[in-house]
Amino acid sequence: MVSKSQISFLKSLQQKKHRKEHGLFLVEGLKSVTDFLQSDFYTIKTVYHTPLSEPKMLKVSGNIKFQEVSAAELEKISSLNTPQEVIAVVEVPGLPELKTQQLAGKFTLLLDGVQDPGNLGTIIRTADWFGISNIICSEDTVDVYNPKVVQATMGSLSRIAVHYTNMLLLLAKNTLPVFGAMLNGENIYQTDFGTEGLIVLGNEGKGIRPEIQQLVQKNITIPQSGKAESLNVAIAAAIFCNEISRNRLK
Repeated sequence: MVSKSQISFLKSLQQKKHRKEHGLFLVEGLKSVTDFLQSDFYTIKTVYHTPLSEPKMLKVSGNIKFQEVSAAELEKISSLNTPQEVIAVVEVPGLPELKTQQLAGKFTLLLDGVQDPGNLGTIIRTADWFGISNIICSEDTVDVYNPKVVQATMGSLSRIAVHYTNMLLLLAKNTLPVFGAMLNGENIYQTDFGTEGLIVLGNEGKGIRPEIQQLVQKNITIPQSGKAESLNVAIAAAIFCNEISRNRLK
């Protein structure tokens, strides 16, 4: 049984200001919680589970507290319409400041003002699929610990380091090739990406902001065959990741 004050505290972690204040966020679902248990970046503090769930597979560390709750209590804590029987309280990691020199020899996604939680979550999941281990976000990108973002990653967030920084300052000091997803640029299917670089993707409605565009070294376009006005940023990220991967396999 959990107290009303515990429930209130856990529900408060659905809001960014409380996540930031306490350095904690929630992960829901047995599969995702298991992924976070095995993460190199994250530490689970408490796992809340219903009597019907199977927390035994999670009980591999004496540092994690397990607390059984009723389905009704879990429903009060959960941000989902249909709670998934297991919710973990996870520490926000203190990731070290990332410098572009550390990104040499690999590709990294840079997200400039992405606002939709589902898009960010899907981009993280896509990066995990294609073996991209770092994502750098502008300071106005949606919070990665937003419950909708965490849920959309399907556990992939446990394996991806997501950094927030002043992108202008980062790019000003950068020595790696910078590719930008633009409406007008070189055909992505004819582009030689080489072996390393930064891939910049912009806001859903406005694209990459002008001051960032000035620091992009090569504009890249996904050619349009139909009549859609624009391409979803998460889909664009997947196409870029696929092309980078395909070029590596040549």
